[in-house]
Amino acid sequence: MSAAGATRSCPALCIAAPASGQGKTTITAGLARAARRRGQRVAVFKTGPDYLDPAILAAAAGAPVEPLDLWMAGPDYCAQRLYEAAGEADLILVEGAMGLYDGTPSSADFAAAFGLPVALVLDCKGMAQTAGALVAGLQQARADLAFAGLVANGVGSTRHAALVAEALPATTALLARLPRDTAMALPHRHLGLVSPAEQGETIDTALEAVADHIDGSDLLAAAQPVAFEARPAAVPGPWLADKTIGIARDAAFSFAYASNERLLTAMGARLTYFSPLTDRALPAVDALWLPGGYPELHAAELAANTAMHAALRAFHARGKPMLAECGGMLYVQESLTELDGRRHRMVGLIAGAGRMRNKGGCQGMQTAPLPEGEIRAHAHHRSITEGGAQPLAHGRRQRHPAPGEAIVRDRGLTATYLHLFFGSNPAAIARLFGAEPDATTSAS
Repeated sequence: MSAAGATRSCPALCIAAPASGQGKTTITAGLARAARRRGQRVAVFKTGPDYLDPAILAAAAGAPVEPLDLWMAGPDYCAQRLYEAAGEADLILVEGAMGLYDGTPSSADFAAAFGLPVALVLDCKGMAQTAGALVAGLQQARADLAFAGLVANGVGSTRHAALVAEALPATTALLARLPRDTAMALPHRHLGLVSPAEQGETIDTALEAVADHIDGSDLLAAAQPVAFEARPAAVPGPWLADKTIGIARDAAFSFAYASNERLLTAMGARLTYFSPLTDRALPAVDALWLPGGYPELHAAELAANTAMHAALRAFHARGKPMLAECGGMLYVQESLTELDGRRHRMVGLIAGAGRMRNKGGCQGMQTAPLPEGEIRAHAHHRSITEGGAQPLAHGRRQRHPAPGEAIVRDRGLTATYLHLFFGSNPAAIARLFGAEPDATTSAS
């Protein structure tokens, strides 16, 4: 492990926008693919909590993509991950979240914290010279950001691109322009982009088309060398060395951060995987983790696998540790109702009827105040639970006084809409999965 304060330099670029829906993920993915075609090793990160965009970016980069958040993970964690990437990659790309200045912390906060040059992506459909005013305003709003230039997305013609370029501030370059082309579009659904596994060959076709446009532009050259500093964290103790943890993983349950799994392994846990969709029995495990995903898209199949229901009920009856997050919580409740009104019986470990909604839901950062310790987390769902069990506690919102998501405890089961970031409190996570970390000490 490198000593704290050591530095590594690597060309890097933050891809941001004035709002969601401008094409940040498409541009970042195409940029990663174009760099790979040139033989470069690319490390890609996503600011803020996210499961779907990183999957798209990973398909483009040919390597895992991790979300980084200054609040949820902390600045030291983010700095260390960037430092490690700088030792392995020829190019580091960071995709922003929402608009450049949205959220606390924002993508602008992240770029400023690590000295990343910012390439702005703007969907120029329906505007021309106004693009220059928007770019100027974004640049003038904050003096501690370095702007590399503009990527004009959704350009209708050569003349349209020229009008946009002429209106830009004198110091701002038009790095790339992408036409309106459905072949480059990435499909969406209610929680975000459709996963690469569901898109099949379509996603590769789209990524190659975007890369073709980027390859002849100035966008790749906009990445500038950035010095990243090592900030290694204390190594957690082997608190889970005698534990085997079963993790639900299939088309219905896929929202699990790789960093969470790495931490469990670092604490000595043995990880094994099972499918609530197709497996009829649980593997031999000491604890279970049912992460989020899209159970609503597979509700009929989940309901039909009654053998798995029985296995989970037996595990729960023994008081074994179980963590059910968001989609995992919907699965262990009594029922789940689709948008069309079809109701499906779920496992029934706790009271509650989940129901999908066209609008509403919740997203944002919260702290989970568990008896094991406080764990930072986030919520992102388009459903509601009715008639749920009495909560053990509620999440504490980052910037709002109203109670956050309910946290239910029944025997060894902890169920909540919150997605926990394990690295924010390793000792609490170890306790949640049945360990006693106070009995050992951490190595530094």
